[in-house]
Amino acid sequence: MKQALLDAAWAEISERGYEALNFDSVAARAGTSKPVVYRRWPSRAELARAAFRHVIGRDPIAVPDTGNLRDDVVALLRQVNERRVGIATVLVAQLGDLYRATGTSIEDLRTSLATGQETAMEQIVGRAVQRGEINPANLTERIIRLPVDLFRHQLLMTARAVPDADIIEIVDTIFTPVVTRTTLTDA
Repeated sequence: MKQALLDAAWAEISERGYEALNFDSVAARAGTSKPVVYRRWPSRAELARAAFRHVIGRDPIAVPDTGNLRDDVVALLRQVNERRVGIATVLVAQLGDLYRATGTSIEDLRTSLATGQETAMEQIVGRAVQRGEINPANLTERIIRLPVDLFRHQLLMTARAVPDADIIEIVDTIFTPVVTRTTLTDA
């Protein structure tokens, strides 16, 4: 029943937006009653966040391990490109009212998913450091996030899949040269 409720909530958000999300429509779509929804999620915001976590969890991103940094990052961005464009569009177009009502942001929502877990980029970069491909002195949190942040920015700004040529440019001309330099001051 929980999955049906979360599927119904995500469908409501996708079609009508956060402002129109209500427990009656979610219950009707899931074939149950309003109290059943309220028992699990006492607020609309909690229901919306749970629906988001649910939809992301249905199709997890596998951390690539091709044996080299470049191919791992390209494979990760391509995988996100295939699986997350629709979700990103909903996050921007339909959840603006959630962010205004709760004082949160897309970043807050994303962070709530990763709490206590190593990100895919952290895993990829960690393996590359172990293989000797990256000088760990070049790494900061921002640099580790760089390819995903650039990718996410383009995805959110265009609400379309990122062209493969742009993924290759992010990895080959921006990220890889930064992390493989001898030192940060070699720029």
